[in-house]
Amino acid sequence: MSGVRVLVGTRKGAFVLTSDGKREVWDIKGPFFGGWEIYHVKGSPVDRNRIFASQSTGWFGQLIQRSDDGGTTWEPVGNQFQYEGVPGTHQWYDGTPHPWEFARVWHLEPSLNDPDTILAGVEDAGIFSSTDGGENWRELAGLRGHDSGQSWQPGAGGMCLHTIIVDPTDPNRVFVAISAAGVFRTDDGGVTWHPKNRGLVSGSIPDEDAEVGHCVHHLAIHPSRPQVLYMQKHWDVMRTDDAGESWQEVSGNLPTDFGFAIDVHAHEPETVYVVPIKSDSEHFPPDGKLRVYRSRTGGNEWEPLTEGLPQRNCYVNVLRDAMAVDSMDDCGIYFGTTGGQVYASANSGDSWAPIVRDLPAVLSVEVQTLP
Repeated sequence: MSGVRVLVGTRKGAFVLTSDGKREVWDIKGPFFGGWEIYHVKGSPVDRNRIFASQSTGWFGQLIQRSDDGGTTWEPVGNQFQYEGVPGTHQWYDGTPHPWEFARVWHLEPSLNDPDTILAGVEDAGIFSSTDGGENWRELAGLRGHDSGQSWQPGAGGMCLHTIIVDPTDPNRVFVAISAAGVFRTDDGGVTWHPKNRGLVSGSIPDEDAEVGHCVHHLAIHPSRPQVLYMQKHWDVMRTDDAGESWQEVSGNLPTDFGFAIDVHAHEPETVYVVPIKSDSEHFPPDGKLRVYRSRTGGNEWEPLTEGLPQRNCYVNVLRDAMAVDSMDDCGIYFGTTGGQVYASANSGDSWAPIVRDLPAVLSVEVQTLP
């Protein structure tokens, strides 16, 4: 029987959770890199034994770790990230110039067809590529070199490139999301980039429908329809049907359209999941009820999924990279909370159960379907 491996990054280490196809009993290993912030852990879809992790602390800086045996053992790989070719500044919170700084790696995106190729999104917002398993990195400097780069400003969590989506039908087309600049797309493998934010409206910026300056929280895509992307923004759930050329709001009947995580069912490209959070100042579920909302219509019509989730006195958050889906026949949905719980549903969200409780605050959740 096939199995699944759930990769969890937390404020104090990484954890590897495995189960068979029933997804009822879980083996939990970790913490790996105890005491370190693990912003993202993600496995190669080509080589199931290869996993990358982004490890960071304010004391010792940033490291990339790699496992070639499914997370049993790890080794640090090339960690020479250097911005190149783009001098100058971006805007700080108060609008003053601020030099580009390298703080950490927020997101790792392994190639869909080559186990040695991986992209990394960093803070301050930039994107790097490695073609040798993470040993060497080069910046795709056209992104920071975009004409709008000097006007980018950080969101509350820093000016991070937190989402990378590679078009499953064209590896030269890549979407990224930056807080707080917006969505950018390349069609030539990262040489040139173009903002794709038409239709986004953000009342917190001087020009609410400007081309650049929107705080996008996360993007999701279904591999069968690479022209369709879903977005959780700083207020508003959005959808594009033309690869980002235009966006439409699909928040519909959600109790609040603020949140961080968004994902798409593995086999149903119109089935979308979000976790509404009360507001941008109160990062917890409305009414203290932890509810995942599911739309089977690509947005606008949403239903709350509550079975097995706490419906009173629950004040956790679900961060942008803390939701994932598996590709089992009965699609599994997973998410982690800032309270240290990881919840799983083996039936597309109809019911939930905790895999593990009392971890450090969860920063990211990814899943691999194992042969």
